[in-house]
Amino acid sequence: MQIDKLRGKQLDQLFDAILSLDNREECYRFFDDIATMSEVQSLSQRFQVAKMLSEGQTYNEIEKETKASTATISRVRRCIDYGSGGYGLVLDRLNNEE
Repeated sequence: MQIDKLRGKQLDQLFDAILSLDNREECYRFFDDIATMSEVQSLSQRFQVAKMLSEGQTYNEIEKETKASTATISRVRRCIDYGSGGYGLVLDRLNNEE
């Protein structure tokens, strides 16, 4: 995993902080403080791209709806295909909740 290079006390504390949030409103409040609007928008965009890719949508459809570059879409595709399985894990869980 790429993130293993960052693994340590600081990142553990960040993830523990995120895991401590109880609901969407708390997430809004925390991410409003910890990240810029651009950073949050980028994360949100990548997640939407992953969701749309998992639903079988084309690069053109994804680019049009999300305004993501083809480079971003390709990067997310590589993560889905060859990454650590994080996107799949979360998308499966969200699909099971519906």
